[in-house]
Amino acid sequence: MSRCPRRKPSSSSSPPQSHSISPTMTAPEYPPDSNIPNAPPQITTLTTTSSNSYTPPLLTATPSKGHIHLIIGSNALASARCTRSLEVGALPTVIFPDPIESAHYGIRKRVEDGEVVWLNRAFQDGDFTTLGRGEVDNVVDGVFVTLDPNGGDALKISKLCTRLRIPVNIADSTSLSTFTLLSTYSDGPLQIGITTSGMGCKLAGRLRRTVATSFPPGIGLACERLGRLRRKVIDEDLKKSHHNQNNDNVEISGEAEEEDDITDQKSSFNALVQPDDAESKKSRRIRWLSQICEYWPLQKLCDLSDEDVDRLFDEYTNSSPTSTDDDTTTTDGSSSSIIKKGTISLVGSGPGNPDLLTKSSYEALLTADLILADKLVPEQILTLIPRRTSLFIARKFPGNAEAAQEELLQKGLEAVLQGKKVVRLKQGDPYIYGRGAEEYQWFEKHGVKIEVLPGITSALSAPLYAAIPATHRAVADQILICTGTGRKGVPPDPPVYIKSQTTVFLMACHRLPSLIDGLKGKGWPEDVPCAVIERASCKDQRVVRSTLKNIVAAVEEVGSRPPGLFVVGWACEVIKKAEGAWVVEEGL
Repeated sequence: MSRCPRRKPSSSSSPPQSHSISPTMTAPEYPPDSNIPNAPPQITTLTTTSSNSYTPPLLTATPSKGHIHLIIGSNALASARCTRSLEVGALPTVIFPDPIESAHYGIRKRVEDGEVVWLNRAFQDGDFTTLGRGEVDNVVDGVFVTLDPNGGDALKISKLCTRLRIPVNIADSTSLSTFTLLSTYSDGPLQIGITTSGMGCKLAGRLRRTVATSFPPGIGLACERLGRLRRKVIDEDLKKSHHNQNNDNVEISGEAEEEDDITDQKSSFNALVQPDDAESKKSRRIRWLSQICEYWPLQKLCDLSDEDVDRLFDEYTNSSPTSTDDDTTTTDGSSSSIIKKGTISLVGSGPGNPDLLTKSSYEALLTADLILADKLVPEQILTLIPRRTSLFIARKFPGNAEAAQEELLQKGLEAVLQGKKVVRLKQGDPYIYGRGAEEYQWFEKHGVKIEVLPGITSALSAPLYAAIPATHRAVADQILICTGTGRKGVPPDPPVYIKSQTTVFLMACHRLPSLIDGLKGKGWPEDVPCAVIERASCKDQRVVRSTLKNIVAAVEEVGSRPPGLFVVGWACEVIKKAEGAWVVEEGL
């Protein structure tokens, strides 16, 4: 046995790399009439392309810096496994009985360079518990077998690793493996992994390339800069918290509050932030950072510079609720002395699909000098804006709406006075719960004439895209459009139950439990069908169909994907009806 020296791990302070694995797991299944206590309700998830006929694996990202990976074999695949291990900061050890001269060139080169340990012998059962790191009792962190899976060694290694709970990957055999490698794309901290669960052969690589090329250049650097902004904001809030408690000598650390990279927000994402909450500062930070990550166009994120990050941090630390007094004056103290130089247009962006923009609205976006957009205007609309045009997205979250609204109005007024063409971009139609008339009055009061361009409201278009006819003979002969959010967060009084009425609630998903309780108190039966429609008309549209009895549990289960609305009434089941507790439909 020959053992080559290994290079010492780098002492770099960069964050640990991740190694994506997908362990095979099987979820418990319950028959429709199961009497098992606490069995979950029967739920159906649909997509526009296919339905699952198998149990998917759990995809995870495992920090692997300093881990010991045991690679059995010396062929080209073994060399590729060494490369992958080194990329994520692991330390590979190759075991094979043939002379090193017969090994793949890549392995020989890395052995010569001291990057890979070479054990010139057959593997032994004890290797799995003696060649690992001392801090884990010398158990290796992962095993890669590149030998013929039909040989006896592969089966023996698989059984032994499974018994020892050591992750093992057997080449060309998912049945003997406890994890599989993904087809990955990396750009700095950003890593994307795709697997076809052994069914697509090389298709995963093609899909990975397709996804990667859809990102604008610099997306990895954008992740780094947003991470720096996040750490700065956390540290700032911790310092303020300790200062307020007179604990100036307490060491401050910004390593807390790590969150998973989950697909969607929690169902409470848009819940109101009360000023007196003990968690209000944390909620404010989460909402502010999430707003940037969720609603800004990817190209805008990629265009962020270090100076932009510092400016955003200054905006965060210096922001405070501004006065909502409508008697704001110009720089000389007189609202009547404004010189009208520029123009401002109040523009409706429709529900989100660019094809639903009116011609007038589209032309306004192309010719504006400054666009002041609501945070919920979908990215598909914002990407139509020329890069030369300045774009400011409202810093709104529940509890900060008034201050953010005032900020937008002031920015619009300043730009008009500078002779710029301003577009105030609002989701849907400006006059359907969009505060459009309030903004019209505000600018008119300050001597600025404002143009209003209509947009298709989601109150009527979202049900259509969800296969819900707002009216239907013998079912629904009237439509009621309501808001779910009153002034200063006070919930509005819900309407009484009318069987022949379709009711649409805008801005209601964040307070769905209390809304449902209010409806039941007004005589609404629990079996009335309803639906939550999110990102209507967009490619990532999602519809959750259920009844008043189960819709709260459904949203708590699947999370939130704003913007969304809530529609309730018997018209909801004219074309499609939820089977079981609820049905989730993904895609447009």
